[in-house]
Order: sequence, then C-alpha cells, then structure tokens
Amino acid sequence: MMNYSRRAMLRSTSCGFGYLALQALRGQAALAEGSGKVAPGTGTPQTRARAKRVIFLCMSGGPAHLDTFDYKPQTLKKKHPGSVYKFQQRGESGLWISELFPELSRHADQLCMLNGMHADTGIHAQSFLQLHTGERLRERPSLGSWINYGLGSENENLPGFISLNTSKSTIYSSAFLPSIHNGTPIGVNGEDMSNATIRNVSSEHLSLRAKRRQLDFVQMMNRGHLAQRATEDRLESVIESMELGYRMQTAAPELLDISTESEATLERYRVGQFKKQIGTCKPTDFGRQCLLARRFAEAGVRFIELNHGSWDQHKNHRRDLEANCRATDAPIAALLDDLKDRDLLKDTLVVWGGEFGRPGLTPENGKNETGHNARGFTFWLAGGGVKGGHVHGKTNETGARAVEGKIHFRDLHATILDLLGLPPNDLTYYYAGRQHRLTGPEGGKVATEIFA
Repeated sequence: MMNYSRRAMLRSTSCGFGYLALQALRGQAALAEGSGKVAPGTGTPQTRARAKRVIFLCMSGGPAHLDTFDYKPQTLKKKHPGSVYKFQQRGESGLWISELFPELSRHADQLCMLNGMHADTGIHAQSFLQLHTGERLRERPSLGSWINYGLGSENENLPGFISLNTSKSTIYSSAFLPSIHNGTPIGVNGEDMSNATIRNVSSEHLSLRAKRRQLDFVQMMNRGHLAQRATEDRLESVIESMELGYRMQTAAPELLDISTESEATLERYRVGQFKKQIGTCKPTDFGRQCLLARRFAEAGVRFIELNHGSWDQHKNHRRDLEANCRATDAPIAALLDDLKDRDLLKDTLVVWGGEFGRPGLTPENGKNETGHNARGFTFWLAGGGVKGGHVHGKTNETGARAVEGKIHFRDLHATILDLLGLPPNDLTYYYAGRQHRLTGPEGGKVATEIFA
C-alpha cells in the first residue's frame, strides 16, 4: 500500500478542502503563538504589518506631476518648464498642493508625497504593465494578486482583490498564481458603473438551496477527477473559486447596492455627476468607484483598484487636466474623510498615481502640449502606517528627472508589501523552473524613510 502522509491524504481527498482547513488552522495557531511566520494565503502577516488592505487610485495616462503635487515655481532668470497652476501650502505640514485639488487639499496632513518616482520606459502599455506587475513585456501576476496570494481575503464571502472600471485583464490577472487570486473585475471597458456588477453572481433562476445542490453535484464530479490527480493545484483552485462564487451570492449584491446611502453621502462623493466626456477625461463615475471602495474596504476586501482615465493629455493640456482633477478631487476627499471617520485610514493604505508623469509647460509661451516623462514623477500615499504631511524625494528644478529619494516601481511594490507585513523579496512562487517574485530579479528596496 502506498505510504501517504496525513498531509498528502488531505490533499488527495475531498477536493483538498481538508488540506486547506489544515493550512488555515496552522495559520491561526501561529497567530495565537505570536510567531507571525506562516505560509502564504493564511491571512497572517509574516513581518510587522502597518496596513491590512490597499486602495489603489490608478490614474492611467500619466498625470502631470508639476501641475498637481510637485511644485516648480519660476526661480531662474529665464522662464523654464515648470508649474503653470497656482500652488498653496496646505495643512499644518505646509504641503504644496495645486489649486486643482481644493477638496483633497484638506487632507494635506494625511498625504505622503513621493516626488522621486521613476520608471524604465515612457511607453504607456509597457509602463502601465510594469506598474501593475513589475514586468514590462510579459503577463505576470498583478500587485493585487500577489497581495491576495500572500494574505488572502479578510472576508471568506468576498474575493480578496477587486478591480473597478478596468480595461485590461493583465492588470488584475493572477497569471501563473492559482486562479483563486485573480482579481474580480467590476465595470469593464467603459461600462456604465451604475450598472456594473459581478457577472453571474446575482442570478435568480434558481433558489439558493437549489444552487447549492447543483454545485454539490458538480463538486462531486470534481472530487472524482481530483482523486486521480492529487497534485493538480489548478483544479483545487477552480474548486475554491466555485465555492467562493456561491458564497458571494449572499454578500456581493448588497455591497454593490448603494441605494442605502444617504443623499448627503452621494453628493459628497459626486456619484453620477460627471457624465460627459471632456477631452481625454472619460465619465468613469469615479465618485461611485470611491464609494464602492469604502464599502468593500469595510467588508474586508484586501486589495481594491479604482481606475480613472485618461490623463494622456498631449494637446489641450489645461482643459483636460482641469477636467480630470475636477472629476476625481471631491470623491477622493470623501473617501479619505470616511476612512478617517470610521477609523479605517490607520490600517488602509491609499495609493494614488499613474504609469509616469509629463514634462512641464513653459509659462506664457503659448504652447499647451505635453509628452511623457518616466524619469521623474509623483505618487502619493495616505494612511496604512506612512508619514502624513511628508515629502520624500524630489525632481530637478524643471521636474524632468528624479534626483533625490528615487523610488522605482519595484521599490514601490516592495514598500507596499512591507507595509502589509509581507517580505517583499521573499514572497515567491515556483513556476517554469524557477522562483518568481513581484519585485523581479533585481529585488526592491523598502522606503522605510516614509514609515510613521
């Protein structure tokens, strides 16, 4: 008779659910003992965690850093590229913020500016992919999938990773990670966010009891299939996904229904108020996205990505930038208000940024066109254990390149993972003959200078 270990037996019977339960129990035991060293996916950080979840405000297209958060006044005798909008020092920290963000400016003392960001390329698709996955050319697991793999969801009835108003599957793909860590898209390719939902999760053609019986029948066949393939992790992942889909039927529809929110709340978030495209600024109902993000964060979703585009304003720079800022300013401020008021901001890391920045305009020269700048641009973070009212890094006098406190995307990824209690360069997955990690072969440097 084949000599099975108890762990092998649990893996090879009952769809591997016994093994999954064992892993969860081991994680709980490690937490109780205070060791903090558990396998990925058990929900327990492996190092000190300052944050429990992430909300990523993705501004695709390349936000103009010099006209938003990286103030470059005219200090030389000759006019040079710089900021063409007025800036004001805000909050007790005196953070310089553009006039284009009057509502967000109220949160100056919660913002941690990263003015030394830089990337490898000024090509949209490649830099956008690298921002999300660490790779420029190949599909790899996204940041949200790595976090979900490392920590799992805080709510067993909801996915650990949700992507709102998404357009490219590569930004929420789990790639070679088990498919249970794939992001769940809500609102795809410009779909009206007021109608966007998690597809096939709220069907009413059968009662919940009948659906359970139907799923039990399918899973019985899956068990028979898996019994002959005890090491088939992909099949186990599919089984897990089907069970999660069933459980989501009771939790997800209620969270997506914002009719229970007050009129005052809907107004603060500007839900449904930006319905017309202005230049490159698309009507993505960013207010609804921010409100849903708050609801998902409260419910225990680990990683939530919001998407607003496009900031790709080559021509009519001023018109398009103003429209993009107007569409996102109040909703972001409302989100930060609610996270703070509900005592969630302290362990929710909010991240704002895009795939690169833009060269500055030269005042009074009559030109209104910008290009791409991957050598220096701005991200900001809030909550989740980072310093508020703080500026880290800087660009040169024209904002053309980062010169101090430089942070590459892999360093940003490493910093986010570390804030969540995950070892950034040791969170790996074996695939195609070698170990892979989000921070790539070079590894990422954690920006501990920004930690509170």
